[in-house]
Amino acid sequence: MSENISFHTEELGAPVETLSYEQARSELENVVRQLESGTSNLESSIALWERGEALASRCEAWLEGARERLHAVRNTQDTTDEEAESEGSESED
Repeated sequence: MSENISFHTEELGAPVETLSYEQARSELENVVRQLESGTSNLESSIALWERGEALASRCEAWLEGARERLHAVRNTQDTTDEEAESEGSESED
């Protein structure tokens, strides 16, 4: 019987992979509010849950990407600082 049931998460909003962090977070907050209200039927609740999971994953991906970019910038800055210190100590000799 479950093979005949389809949940239309695509009807809930824009494709998750196209959303910015802020858009995904805002929509996720709305999904949580709707689920907590308890006013949706079972099929809608499951579709909302699935959408919420996808939105949470999208937010996590954005945050992970931001972390990686910050680490890359820090590593570049650390390398630049080390090179400057190394050049400075060589000129003192």
